[in-house]
Amino acid sequence: MCASYGLGGGPHDLELTFDLPPMHEPESRALLAEWARQHRSTARITGRNARNMNPLIHSGFGVPRVDLAWWWLHVGGAPAKFSAFNAREDTLATKWRDPLQRRAIIPANWYIEKGHTFALPGDELFGIAAIVTPFTQADGSTLLSYAMVTRAAEAEAATVHPRMPLILARESHAAWLDPQRPGDRALVAEMVAASEPLAEAALVIAEPAA
Repeated sequence: MCASYGLGGGPHDLELTFDLPPMHEPESRALLAEWARQHRSTARITGRNARNMNPLIHSGFGVPRVDLAWWWLHVGGAPAKFSAFNAREDTLATKWRDPLQRRAIIPANWYIEKGHTFALPGDELFGIAAIVTPFTQADGSTLLSYAMVTRAAEAEAATVHPRMPLILARESHAAWLDPQRPGDRALVAEMVAASEPLAEAALVIAEPAA
């Protein structure tokens, strides 16, 4: 299961790019740059009790925006006691039915599976599907928590692990984020089918350290 990914940085020491709307907006650019500075461009699982905030594109508060969200889905206002940082696409409409109604996109340039770093050709910026649960903090403010959606691995990714992140086709982003679109098997199937070329294109750009 994917437990690390990055935006910029990585094996190729990438500069940040902002071509997934609304990443290009000034407030979003500043938030992303500060996150990259503090986290060295890398999101890592830290366990259910450690605060773990990373950039997420969502429409949960109206128009699409970029906010930081906790990478471990919350249940009942607290991090789930079970493993809740990845969610299989084939269980979204059953096990994850409620969070599937609130969806988001994780911006990334690369991800790590079993020590292998994967990216798209040309280090293209891509969006990974995520499901979201909001939770209320002690001060009354609302934060978001999320789980990364995974799918069956294809091509080179399948030689390392049977699962990989669900990399969304860019033409699917609007439908995935649409709060008026019900989260159901049909939506998931549409996203997975459109993701096939990207799943097949993912390549290893760095091997595990010796």
